[in-house]
Amino acid sequence: MQTYGNPDVTYGFWAGNSMVTNRSGRFIAAHAAHTGMIAFAAGATTLVELAKFDPSISMGHQSSLFLSHLATIGIGFDEAGAWTGAGVVTIAILHLILSMVYAAGGLLHAVLFDEDMQQSEVIQARKFKLEWDNPDNQTFILGHHLIFFGVACIWFVEWARIHGIYDPAIGAVRQVNYNLDLTQIWNHQFDFIAIDNLEDVMGGHAFLAFFEIGGGAFHIATKQIGEYTEFKGSKVLSAEAILSWSLAGIGWMAIVAAFWAATNTTVYPIEWFGEPLQIQFSVAPYWIDTADTSDCTAFFGHTTRDALVNVHYGIGFFNLQGHLWHALRAMGFDFKRIPEGLANVAEVKRKGEAAA
Repeated sequence: MQTYGNPDVTYGFWAGNSMVTNRSGRFIAAHAAHTGMIAFAAGATTLVELAKFDPSISMGHQSSLFLSHLATIGIGFDEAGAWTGAGVVTIAILHLILSMVYAAGGLLHAVLFDEDMQQSEVIQARKFKLEWDNPDNQTFILGHHLIFFGVACIWFVEWARIHGIYDPAIGAVRQVNYNLDLTQIWNHQFDFIAIDNLEDVMGGHAFLAFFEIGGGAFHIATKQIGEYTEFKGSKVLSAEAILSWSLAGIGWMAIVAAFWAATNTTVYPIEWFGEPLQIQFSVAPYWIDTADTSDCTAFFGHTTRDALVNVHYGIGFFNLQGHLWHALRAMGFDFKRIPEGLANVAEVKRKGEAAA
């Protein structure tokens, strides 16, 4: 992180990243605690949505972000195939329990365990120390992240194959076998917004699982090839640079999700999210409802799809701004010099006017 030439720099409490920059144990604590907050929010909000749910109104016209996502993966249906909310409470309570487990893990790493993993007595744990300008260390940690992503994709594919997910084409939950057609997968990278086949959706996830797990194993097993030069990130690879790339990835994913969810009714069925949206342009793109929303009970009278899409796009947009900010700082740009530059411009302009 930039210190602007001050060897004894201190940060305010709001600069949370400063507390974990060189403390891998605290870094893990922050990750675990953050996961706990997400799990708690998911569980608690699901219960709130279920308590307010009105079966006489379409789910897509209610405050039903979490119920809608559960319905798309086939949770909440009775034996007759009608959505009743069966099993939703169990899922919500499980998330609340897991949130406490994650919170406990965060506290353990923050209070009891080593501040820096390099000081741990466990040899395997020491491998996860943070060496921001060491590509071998960073690629090792990246590899484990990729494997977890791959396992998540496998879970989704196997869930669809064994349990089944909701297919809006037939209005029921059905088992979906993945279509691992590489030609289709390649073609869908250009038209994925219009995809209308659940087998292709699962095939894409199956391919991602293979690709991510293979890539993860490669990153864990390999080290820097050749000399570590500026072309490969020397003098740029840092905590701030990695933060900037993380924000870029999250930002682009949110924006892609917004464009996809706005019009795709196969992965985001009308029954659960509401009607497709229409894009509008102002300072930035935004989406509006295309159907009658007089019966919408939440989101200021908008459908679930409208809220989902616009919030995703807004968050993605600001994440990309954060990416640019931290990327420029990682490259050495000093933002504190901007006011000085503006003051100099104003002074030159004043002197020019006085001379005239």
